[in-house]
Amino acid sequence: MKVIYLHQYFTTPSMSGGTRSYEMAKQLVLAGHTVHMITSWRGETDQNGWWGEEIDGIHVHWLPVNYNNKMGFFRRIAAFLKFALRAGTKAVSIGGDVVVATSTPLTIAIPGVFAGRRMRVPMVFEVRDLWPAIPIALNAIRSPMTIALAKMLERFAYRNSAQIIALSPGMAEGVRNCGYPDEKIHVIPNCSDIDLFAPDDEGAARFRALHPELGAGPIVLYAGTFGLINGVSYLPKLASAMQECCPDVRFVAIGAGAEVELVRKTAEKLGVLNDNFFMYPAIPKLDLVDAFRSASISTSLVIDLPETWHNSANKFFDTLASGTAIAINYQGWQAEIIEAEEIGIVLSANPEMAAIQLAKLLDDQTRLDRLAKNALQLAKSQFDRNQLGREFIEVIERAVKNW
Repeated sequence: MKVIYLHQYFTTPSMSGGTRSYEMAKQLVLAGHTVHMITSWRGETDQNGWWGEEIDGIHVHWLPVNYNNKMGFFRRIAAFLKFALRAGTKAVSIGGDVVVATSTPLTIAIPGVFAGRRMRVPMVFEVRDLWPAIPIALNAIRSPMTIALAKMLERFAYRNSAQIIALSPGMAEGVRNCGYPDEKIHVIPNCSDIDLFAPDDEGAARFRALHPELGAGPIVLYAGTFGLINGVSYLPKLASAMQECCPDVRFVAIGAGAEVELVRKTAEKLGVLNDNFFMYPAIPKLDLVDAFRSASISTSLVIDLPETWHNSANKFFDTLASGTAIAINYQGWQAEIIEAEEIGIVLSANPEMAAIQLAKLLDDQTRLDRLAKNALQLAKSQFDRNQLGREFIEVIERAVKNW
């Protein structure tokens, strides 16, 4: 097959951010398919229009579109629409047997549907977040007209999809509630790169040598986006609550996003910044590996809002792949997995109560080792990138076969 893959925010392991589309595209290439990734370039460049390169067998087509999550709502929408209006035409000019469009943003459905119709091929739509449910819950979208338009776009995306891939059971339920046929919905969550994150004592030592300020005590890691939904300010509050009882524990937050300064100011106000709470800028996934290896516990965080519990955060699955115990501060399907498989801990949304839970776990090395071992085993048995990649390819092949 010749696959047209639309993802506005495509990222490789040499860049910071989630790499799901890179990994799935690479799986397609290894299976003998041709993949054209149509995406945007968000950094500095002298290019004015499309340019291309081949990355690990993937034909990547870049369009410069300035974007970062510090932008206001309307600037973001402008960036989404700029890419959407250009990407469809680019896709048609390349041609293919199937279109794969992955959100967010939901506007990716516009070029996906356009290209599919013009080329008379099926579109497989991948739902990474329940939009517009989340921005509505956050009051980021308030106007009744805007909400109605967003819901229309959601139904438009689903109605024009030959198959839909959802990254969590909750996302699949959201698609189902819009009237989409259950037999065409497939849950394929984010995956664990077991080979990349294989435990390595030397890697842990490298990270600590690079950051001697962290000392030799336990590390509680957060590696990901500092966005509104993530609520990373929870972490310095947790560090503050543990400052006296567990002075050797270090909280490490690595990433970028709209709330970096809010997190920093929160940490400063609480007196934990550069004491037991440390912040570092976003780094490529390849470099993040050693940070995971050094951690006693790795965290995945969201704000206390039920709509966010359906997430399928890369950091959750990277934690499993690294053989590290996981801690989250929300309910939902991941909390159920943690408790059923004994791979970590579900912390209270209240940092003071969570500090008691975390201190107890860190004081029980036998239990911590068992959780870490179980986490790696679960990564291998249920979330291995190669297995889920095969399922991903099967959905695309089914869409083409049944078209």
